Formats: sequence, structure tokens, C-alpha cells
Amino acid sequence: MRVFVTGGTGLIGSAVVAELLGNGHTVLALARSDASALVAEAAGAEPLRGGLADLDILRAGVAQADGVIHLAFANDFSSPDALAKAVAEESAALATLGEELVGSGRPFVTVSGTPYAPGRVSTEADPLPTDGPIGGRGRAVTAVLGLASRGVRSTAVRMPRTVHNEGTGGFAGLLTGIARQTGVSGYPGDGAQRWPAVHALDAAVLFRLALEQAPAGTSWHAVADEGDKVRDIAAVIGRRLGLPVESVPSETYGPLGPIFATDQPSSSTHTRQALGWEPKHPRLLEDLENIQP
Repeated sequence: MRVFVTGGTGLIGSAVVAELLGNGHTVLALARSDASALVAEAAGAEPLRGGLADLDILRAGVAQADGVIHLAFANDFSSPDALAKAVAEESAALATLGEELVGSGRPFVTVSGTPYAPGRVSTEADPLPTDGPIGGRGRAVTAVLGLASRGVRSTAVRMPRTVHNEGTGGFAGLLTGIARQTGVSGYPGDGAQRWPAVHALDAAVLFRLALEQAPAGTSWHAVADEGDKVRDIAAVIGRRLGLPVESVPSETYGPLGPIFATDQPSSSTHTRQALGWEPKHPRLLEDLENIQP
């Protein structure tokens, strides 16, 4: 299958591209810069120059592909306005990609986060949030899944709060970066809140399985660790960096503060049973041992 991939040079995307190429697929990778194009080429993909806001380029990518995997996101959490802009850009891109696929029967795999289920572990059957700082992403992904009724084999792979590889990535990676800046390995509240996690190489396998097998309109959970306590994550970060570990105000994390403070464990039982997905790479707390002082 020739697969058009957005975000193919990021932490998750580079793993997905390698997984696709290693299993007989070819990849056309959206590249927003010359540097990204070189990375894509070095990985064995064909680059398509353009960014997520270049809607005509996205249409051209779809026209050349047997299927689409969307992973790109601006990842600017510096302010509420920056986050809103990133969500709006992605929403327009998803709508464009989806419209180009209508009636084709081709697979369209998009990405979201695992949902929050108050008082329990969330499952694949739980709906995505459609309000709050990232509610726009939930609405856009829900619309993509709705394309199942319009001849698109659309599916969503829901990613946990931390997707990691060699000690970097995800919310844990943000905690590490803030710890380096502030001199404190912090966590909001009492740190008992739990974050799910997955190794990027395991997540990549699930994206391939969804592309190849998943029925239209379905959602899947790329969750290896159901939920690590944030204070346990901060403890490893603090030990690796030689910094004190303590509770800090939620405001430390800007617009992500309320999300960071929330207990949000998640399950992948259905995904493992239905698609035969089985994580094999190091769990988060083990992988964080790769953090360098």
C-alpha cells in the first residue's frame, strides 16, 4: 500500500514510517521544511513538501495514496491562543483529507488522545471530549470517524499522555524539560494522578494494524501502561537529573495545567484482543532511566 503520512518525521511519525516500510508498504511523507524532507528521504520515504496548513498539498498527497495516516500537530502549548491555533489548523487539515477520501473505500487513520473517564479507567468505547482546551481535536476526530458512512475506512488511534522513546517524548518529556528549566522535578497536586503511556515503537505497530485491518468508524487505544503515578514519573526524572522532587502549582504547566492534574488511566484490552496488538518495548518508568543529566 502507498501511504500518505503527515507528521512522518516526529517521534511517533518516524517510528510509523519505519514500521510501514518494514512491512512492505511505501510512504509519501509530508515535509514542512527542507530539513524534514531530508529526514524523510533518509528514512526511505518520498517527501512531499508542504505543511499542515497547505490544503492543496494535502489534496495532492491523498490523490497519490492508497491510504492516509495523519500524525502532524503543531504541539505549541505555550499559551491558550497558540493551542487553539494548532487545533484549528489540524481540524481544517482533517476535514480536507477526509473530503478527498469520500467514496473511495480507502483507509484513513487519524490520531487523538485517550479520553478521560471520571473515577475509572477509560476504554475504547468512551467518547472523546468535545469541550475544554483540546475539545476541538475531539470534534475533528469524531467527524473523521463519521466518514465511515461516506465510503471512508476511517479509524482513530488514541494515544496516551506519554509516547516515549529513549526517555523522551510526551507529557513525561514536558516534565523533564520543565525540570531542567526550573531546577525542580515537579508534579501537580499530590502526584497520585495516573498517566497512561506507550513506547513509540509499539504505537507504530498499532498504526500499521489499524491501516491494514481496522473496520470503518472504530477507535483503538495505544496503551501499554494503564497509568503511572505522576509523582513516580517525577521521581525518576529528579533522580536522573539530580534535582529535588516536589509538588508545584498547576499553573507551572500553562494551559495544560488542568490536564496534568487529572487522573486519567486508560485501558487497551479491546485493542489487544481485536487487533492482536501486544506491546513489547520498555515501559515508561524503565525508559525514563535513559534521561541524561
